[in-house]
This record gives sequence, structure tokens and C-alpha cells, in this order.
Amino acid sequence: MADRDRADWDPRDPSVLKDQRQAYDEMRARCPVAYSDFLGWSLFAHRDVVEALRDTATFSSAMKRRAIPNGMDPPEHTVFRQLLDPYFTPEHMAAFEPRSRAIASALLGPILARGDTEFISEFAEPFPHQALCAFMGWPVADWNRVRGWTHGNQDAAFRQDREAGAALARDFAAYVTEILDARRAAIGPGDDLMSELLGLVVGGKSLSNEDIVSLLRTWTAGHGTVAAALGIVALHLATDLDLQERLRREPALIERAIREILRADGPLVANNRTTTREVEVAGEKITSGERISLMWIAANRDPEVVPDPDDVRLSREPGDNVLFGAGIHRCLGEPLAMLNMRVALEELLSRTRRIELTSTLAQPRDVYPSNGLRSLSITLP
Repeated sequence: MADRDRADWDPRDPSVLKDQRQAYDEMRARCPVAYSDFLGWSLFAHRDVVEALRDTATFSSAMKRRAIPNGMDPPEHTVFRQLLDPYFTPEHMAAFEPRSRAIASALLGPILARGDTEFISEFAEPFPHQALCAFMGWPVADWNRVRGWTHGNQDAAFRQDREAGAALARDFAAYVTEILDARRAAIGPGDDLMSELLGLVVGGKSLSNEDIVSLLRTWTAGHGTVAAALGIVALHLATDLDLQERLRREPALIERAIREILRADGPLVANNRTTTREVEVAGEKITSGERISLMWIAANRDPEVVPDPDDVRLSREPGDNVLFGAGIHRCLGEPLAMLNMRVALEELLSRTRRIELTSTLAQPRDVYPSNGLRSLSITLP
């Protein structure tokens, strides 16, 4: 409640950050709806997370800072979602796939020639950010700047540093605005996504620079999660040689494997909602205006829905997997994220005989809001 004088847990406690998955599993079993000063009310059980996703009238996505379309509720969300969904159709993804594959291949070339890599810094980080730049029509050479925004925002969120977050937002807005101004000044219509966004109309008006910055901020942030996901998938394959070999023989299973690996070991900790009325969840009464954190990792590992959640089983039905959310706010960029991860795995597996860990020591992890790896040394004999 708003006047609550105790906390059930501390998401930034070292014991939690040491192994976020285990800590969230324990919270789901002990206190499935828990309060902290850092995250507000956290929902850990699959049933409660899914109910919050479905009940958009009670659990609002609206944010103080304009965020298109994630930070909107219907009917405004509906308008923008219908406007933006066409950029992620199967046809658009198929057209982009050769570019994505070329970027992955170029990055893997020197890695495979050498036979070993620090996978996070040499592939998992640059690949999705370079692919995003190519998809947007930004200079691919700017990928590290884009990566800086994603990591900077994650760090600012963890430290609750609003000034740092605001500075990053200003820098990102200036970058996007410069590109938009250049597209407007160009002679003749452009054929990249930035030019197309300038032509979008809502309510009889073209999108403003601020609107475009808002929606691109969301797309950019999502690629930090893709980078984290690639590291997690590579780690799992390097420790599960049977699955690794099976995917070489049956590459059609790669997408299913990615989703199942990331169900068991999710790259993103949580997303937020705000209550619009008093509501009871698992016996806890939560007042209106409270922050709600939907704990994706805990929900996807709920044994009431997923028996033996640590086990990666390609036979599982994916319907209960909330890796990309669910309902009207299911991740807009899911098709692009899955395309890039599939391409990365196809290239990596088809061009290697084996992926092995260089060390048996535990791999260092990021902290909230990420659950990715800080580093991952592998050999590719």
C-alpha cells in the first residue's frame, strides 16, 4: 500500500543480484506478491502476471514520459500499434534478413579464424546493435553509440539516477533529430525507415520529431535485451552439447530452442504497470496509483505452469511463454528480435563443429533490469 512501512524484499541486495533467477524463484514460492521501495509491488506468479497483462484497464501502461506505443493505453495505444505493426511483417523481415545475415557473417569471420572469442563484446553486443542501425537506416558505424544508450539507461534505472537518464534521453533525441532533419532536407523521397516514419500521419497530423524519438527510444532499448539474450543462448549451447548438435542437424528447431532457453533463463527482469483502482492480487490489496513490476523471469519459471522449469525441452508448447509479454502490449519488435537471434544462431552453428566454454567458472551476470552476461569466453574448435 502507499503508506506501507515495511518491505518484503530488496531487489538490489547482493544476495538477490548474485543469482536473480534463484532469488525470484524463492520469492514466487514464499511471497508471490511482494513490496519493495525499489520496484513497488512485484508479481512473481505466472497467473498474476498474465492477469495483469490482460486487464489493461486496471494495470495501466501509461507513463509520465511519452513512450510510443509501450507507454500508452487504449485507444491511443491501438492507433499507434496499428500504424507501426506493418514494419514488422513477415515480408519486411524476409527483406531485411540478407542484411542481418551479412552483418552476422562479417562479425563471425575473424572470430572463427582465431578459434576463440569473448563472445559478449565481440558478437552479442555489436551484432544486434549493428543490425538495428541497418534496419533503421542509421550509419552502422554508430552501433557503439547506440549500445552506450542501452547500457547507460540500464545503469541509470538500477541506480535510480534521473539526471543521468535525462542526459541520455537528450543525447538520443539530438541524434535522432539530426537524422530526421537531414531526411527532410534531402531532395526527393528517401527509401529508409526514418524517411517512412516522417510520412506517418495520426489524426490528420504527421508524427512530430518528439513522437519519432519516443518510439525509437523503445526500439533501441529492446536491442540491449537482444544482446543479453544472445549471450544467454550461447552459454546454454556451450553447456548442452547434445542440443547444440541437434540444432546443427535440425536448424528448423532453432527458433523454438531460443524461446525455450530464454524461458528458462530470461534476459529481462521486469516491466512496469500502474494500478488505476484498488485491486486484490493473491490476497494483497493494492491501492490505486501503485507501481507494479511484472517479473518475467519468475513467471516463466513458475512450476505451476512449467513443470521442471530448469529443464530446456523443445517439446514444450510455447503458448504460456511470456518472454515477449502477452496481450495488446506483446513486444512490437518481437519479429525483428527473433529474426536476428535466429540468423545469429544459424550462422554460428553452421560454421562451427562445436562451441565450448573456455572456463568452468560461473559467468558474471548483469543486474536489474538485465539478467544478461557481462562476459562469456568460448572456443570454437
